Order: sequence, then structure tokens, then C-alpha cells
Amino acid sequence: MLSIGGGAVNMALIWLIAMVVFLIVEGIVPGLVSIWFAIGALAALLAAALHAPVWLQLVWFLLVSVAALALTRPLAKKYVNARTQPTNADRILGKDCIVREAIDNLQGTGAVAADGKVWTARMEKDDETAAVGEVVVARRIEGVKLVVGKK
Repeated sequence: MLSIGGGAVNMALIWLIAMVVFLIVEGIVPGLVSIWFAIGALAALLAAALHAPVWLQLVWFLLVSVAALALTRPLAKKYVNARTQPTNADRILGKDCIVREAIDNLQGTGAVAADGKVWTARMEKDDETAAVGEVVVARRIEGVKLVVGKK
């Protein structure tokens, strides 16, 4: 029991409520966002049931939450993001492109031909430019622009 303002607070009940809230949030929000904290709240609930001091319950909550996050986040990212399908545009990444309009990030100009289509293009490094006819490599797509770099 924790005493706040003269009244006793049952920490096990607080941890149970916290766990339920984290699980509800997990169920509502897409992706994994709070399951780790629900696991940490369960650990703190067990500590409270064993009459551990509040500071130890908080330590258990933090340690178990961080450990659960560190151990499961890479796996979750791998399997949750495994279902993403690359678009047809992703096929051009890493391929050569021919500059059709001089690329100058400072001027906001540039276009390249890649995979039979003309893309608005920007250089990967702001201080670089590319002349018409030069061959550059597609690095990434940012919105509707193709970010390219020197070969």
C-alpha cells in the first residue's frame, strides 16, 4: 500500500489498471506500440502482489519494459514489415539513370530518365550537380522525386 494524502492506494490495482490500459491501446492502435509496457506493468503487478516497495515496483516496470522492447522489437519489425510489397517504382533503385535536365538542388531543377520514365530528380548531396547526358544512380525515392548520386 502506498499512502497518498493520508489515504492508502493499492499499487497492485494501479498496475492492473495500467496493464489493461496498455493492452487497450495496443488493441486500438495499428502496429506494436505498447505491448512492452503491458508486460512491464505485469511484472510490477507481480512485485506489488509480493509486497515489494513502490520504488522496486517502478524499477521492475522500467527494466522489464525496456528488456521486452529490446528483445522483441527487432523481431516485430521484421515480421510486421515483411508483408510490405515493393512498388514498381522501387525496381529502379540502384540502377543507372540518364540526366535529361541538369540537376541542381540549389536551383531546384533536374530530371532523369529511368526505366523508360522521366522523373524529377535531386542529387543525394546538396553541393553536387549533374549535367545533361551524365549517368547517375538512383538511390531512393522521396515523394515524387528520385534522389540520385554520382556513380
